[in-house]
Amino acid sequence: MEFNDFRVHLQWPFAGVKKEAGRSWVTLGDGVHTFIAGDRSHPNTKEIYEKLSVLIQKIRSAGYVPMTEFALYDLEEENKEELLNYHSEKLTVAFVLTRSSSGVPIRIMKNLRVCGDCHTAFRYISHAIGRQIILRDAIRFHHFEDGKCSCGDYW
Repeated sequence: MEFNDFRVHLQWPFAGVKKEAGRSWVTLGDGVHTFIAGDRSHPNTKEIYEKLSVLIQKIRSAGYVPMTEFALYDLEEENKEELLNYHSEKLTVAFVLTRSSSGVPIRIMKNLRVCGDCHTAFRYISHAIGRQIILRDAIRFHHFEDGKCSCGDYW
Protein backbone atom coordinates (compact mmCIF):
# COMPACT_ATOMS: atom_id res chain seq x y z
CA MET A 1 0.00 0.00 0.00
CA GLU A 2 1.40 3.38 -0.92
CA PHE A 3 1.23 6.42 1.37
CA ASN A 4 -1.52 8.15 -0.66
CA ASP A 5 -3.66 4.99 -0.57
CA PHE A 6 -3.21 4.79 3.20
CA ARG A 7 -4.20 8.43 3.68
CA VAL A 8 -7.38 7.97 1.62
CA HIS A 9 -8.16 4.83 3.59
CA LEU A 10 -7.83 6.71 6.89
CA GLN A 11 -10.14 9.48 5.70
CA TRP A 12 -12.82 7.18 4.35
CA PRO A 13 -14.91 6.71 7.50
CA PHE A 14 -15.11 10.49 7.94
CA ALA A 15 -15.67 11.51 4.35
CA GLY A 16 -18.80 13.61 4.03
CA VAL A 17 -19.38 13.81 7.79
CA LYS A 18 -20.42 17.32 8.79
CA LYS A 19 -21.32 18.85 12.11
CA GLU A 20 -24.87 20.10 12.39
CA ALA A 21 -25.01 23.88 12.23
CA GLY A 22 -26.27 25.69 15.29
CA ARG A 23 -29.65 27.27 14.61
CA SER A 24 -31.93 29.43 16.70
CA TRP A 25 -35.46 30.41 15.89
CA VAL A 26 -38.33 32.44 17.22
CA THR A 27 -42.01 32.40 16.33
CA LEU A 28 -43.64 35.79 15.94
CA GLY A 29 -47.03 36.78 14.54
CA ASP A 30 -45.76 36.69 10.97
CA GLY A 31 -44.12 33.23 11.21
CA VAL A 32 -40.93 31.48 12.23
CA HIS A 33 -37.61 33.31 11.86
CA THR A 34 -34.48 31.14 11.86
CA PHE A 35 -30.87 32.23 12.26
CA ILE A 36 -27.46 30.57 12.08
CA ALA A 37 -24.20 32.06 13.37
CA GLY A 38 -23.10 35.02 11.27
CA ASP A 39 -26.35 34.88 9.30
CA ARG A 40 -26.94 37.76 6.89
CA SER A 41 -29.76 36.22 4.88
CA HIS A 42 -32.66 37.76 6.81
CA PRO A 43 -34.42 40.70 5.09
CA ASN A 44 -33.87 42.79 8.25
CA THR A 45 -30.13 42.03 8.57
CA LYS A 46 -29.07 45.68 8.79
CA GLU A 47 -31.49 46.42 11.65
CA ILE A 48 -30.60 43.18 13.45
CA TYR A 49 -26.86 43.85 13.36
CA GLU A 50 -27.34 47.47 14.44
CA LYS A 51 -29.50 46.39 17.38
CA LEU A 52 -27.01 43.66 18.31
CA SER A 53 -24.12 46.15 18.23
CA VAL A 54 -25.96 48.45 20.64
CA LEU A 55 -26.88 45.51 22.85
CA ILE A 56 -23.29 44.21 23.00
CA GLN A 57 -22.01 47.69 23.91
CA LYS A 58 -24.66 47.95 26.63
CA ILE A 59 -23.82 44.61 28.26
CA ARG A 60 -20.07 45.23 27.97
CA SER A 61 -20.50 48.48 29.90
CA ALA A 62 -22.37 46.45 32.53
CA GLY A 63 -19.42 44.06 32.91
CA TYR A 64 -19.86 41.37 30.27
CA VAL A 65 -16.56 40.04 28.95
CA PRO A 66 -16.68 37.65 25.96
CA MET A 67 -15.56 34.13 26.91
CA THR A 68 -13.29 33.52 23.95
CA GLU A 69 -12.56 29.95 24.98
CA PHE A 70 -15.94 29.15 23.40
CA ALA A 71 -14.75 30.38 19.98
CA LEU A 72 -13.57 27.11 18.51
CA TYR A 73 -11.38 28.56 15.79
CA ASP A 74 -7.69 29.40 15.93
CA LEU A 75 -8.04 33.16 15.56
CA GLU A 76 -6.74 36.34 17.13
CA GLU A 77 -8.52 37.30 20.36
CA GLU A 78 -10.35 40.23 18.72
CA ASN A 79 -11.65 37.98 15.92
CA LYS A 80 -12.84 35.41 18.46
CA GLU A 81 -14.85 38.10 20.23
CA GLU A 82 -16.44 39.18 16.97
CA LEU A 83 -17.27 35.57 16.09
CA LEU A 84 -18.98 35.10 19.47
CA ASN A 85 -21.04 38.27 18.96
CA TYR A 86 -22.83 36.73 15.99
CA HIS A 87 -23.94 33.41 17.46
CA SER A 88 -27.43 32.48 16.32
CA GLU A 89 -29.17 33.07 19.65
CA LYS A 90 -27.73 36.59 19.93
CA LEU A 91 -28.93 37.39 16.42
CA THR A 92 -32.35 36.01 17.34
CA VAL A 93 -32.72 38.12 20.47
CA ALA A 94 -31.59 41.22 18.56
CA PHE A 95 -34.19 40.45 15.89
CA VAL A 96 -36.96 40.16 18.48
CA LEU A 97 -35.89 43.48 19.99
CA THR A 98 -36.26 45.15 16.58
CA ARG A 99 -39.84 43.90 16.48
CA SER A 100 -41.10 44.47 20.00
CA SER A 101 -40.41 46.62 23.00
CA SER A 102 -43.06 45.33 25.33
CA GLY A 103 -42.49 43.44 28.58
CA VAL A 104 -43.57 40.16 27.02
CA PRO A 105 -41.03 37.34 27.55
CA ILE A 106 -38.79 36.51 24.60
CA ARG A 107 -38.96 32.80 23.67
CA ILE A 108 -36.11 31.36 21.63
CA MET A 109 -35.50 27.77 20.55
CA LYS A 110 -32.06 26.34 19.74
CA ASN A 111 -31.15 22.99 18.16
CA LEU A 112 -27.84 22.61 20.06
CA ARG A 113 -26.69 23.32 23.58
CA VAL A 114 -26.13 27.02 24.31
CA CYS A 115 -22.44 27.86 24.71
CA GLY A 116 -21.09 29.33 27.94
CA ASP A 117 -20.48 32.72 26.38
CA CYS A 118 -24.06 33.05 25.12
CA HIS A 119 -25.39 31.83 28.48
CA THR A 120 -23.42 34.56 30.26
CA ALA A 121 -24.40 37.17 27.66
CA PHE A 122 -28.09 36.30 28.05
CA ARG A 123 -27.86 36.87 31.81
CA TYR A 124 -26.54 40.38 31.09
CA ILE A 125 -29.05 40.96 28.28
CA SER A 126 -32.04 40.00 30.45
CA HIS A 127 -30.94 42.56 33.01
CA ALA A 128 -30.13 45.25 30.43
CA ILE A 129 -33.48 45.03 28.61
CA GLY A 130 -35.61 44.31 31.69
CA ARG A 131 -37.31 41.33 30.08
CA GLN A 132 -37.47 37.64 30.70
CA ILE A 133 -35.78 35.51 28.04
CA ILE A 134 -36.72 31.86 27.76
CA LEU A 135 -34.17 29.88 25.80
CA ARG A 136 -34.83 26.22 25.04
CA ASP A 137 -31.62 24.51 24.01
CA ALA A 138 -31.00 20.81 23.31
CA ILE A 139 -30.68 20.04 27.02
CA ARG A 140 -33.07 22.25 29.00
CA PHE A 141 -35.08 25.43 29.31
CA HIS A 142 -33.17 28.46 30.56
CA HIS A 143 -35.26 31.26 32.08
CA PHE A 144 -33.14 34.41 32.19
CA GLU A 145 -34.48 37.23 34.29
CA ASP A 146 -32.82 40.21 35.95
CA GLY A 147 -29.33 38.82 35.28
CA LYS A 148 -30.00 35.33 36.59
CA CYS A 149 -30.78 31.97 35.00
CA SER A 150 -33.13 29.32 36.33
CA CYS A 151 -30.45 26.64 35.83
CA GLY A 152 -28.28 28.33 38.45
CA ASP A 153 -25.55 28.57 35.82
CA TYR A 154 -25.42 24.79 35.62
CA TRP A 155 -25.86 24.90 31.91
